[in-house]
Formats: sequence, structure tokens, C-alpha cells
Amino acid sequence: MTLRIQKSVETDQVVFKLIGRIQAANVPELLTLMKSESLWNRVVLDLEQIKLVDRDAVLFLALSEVVGAKLTKCSAYIREWITQEKNALNRDKTEDPTGFGG
Repeated sequence: MTLRIQKSVETDQVVFKLIGRIQAANVPELLTLMKSESLWNRVVLDLEQIKLVDRDAVLFLALSEVVGAKLTKCSAYIREWITQEKNALNRDKTEDPTGFGG
């Protein structure tokens, strides 16, 4: 199973419909596509037909959302995984670097 990408422009948004499976090897291509758009907050990633993802893909999706991209039609398990990764990123930012918090 590979990743297919269909691009469409809808009003003021660019929609990338992703189909299949997202793996680490796909992240550079997705990043290049998203960088080609002037404003990340205009980018929509339609995940309705995504069946499998790996951790690198989830990290990419989480960071894409953090910088303004919109994720739509995301399955519950992928959404939960993205939420966990975002929480981990936030936790890493707020933790005491010495490890002695308190």
C-alpha cells in the first residue's frame, strides 16, 4: 500500500487528500508540498482515506497542525495518537531540564 496525494483548491484553502498509508519515507514529499503553499493556515490535509501511519508520519501531522495546517476527517486512532504526540511535545518543552522539577 502506498500513499497517493490529490491536490485541489477550494475557495481560500488548498486541500491535499491523502489516500493509503503515510510512512517516514513520505514525510519529505509532504513537507515539500506544504512548503509550496505560501500560508500553512490555508493547507488542509484530508485524512479520510488514510488507513495506516507510522510514528514519523504522526509526528509530521502533529507538527503540521501546530504550525497552522488543518487536519480533517481523521480516524479516531490517528487523532488520539496525534494528541498524545502533541502532549509529549508540550511536556518536553515545560519539563525542568535538570530532571529535578518540583
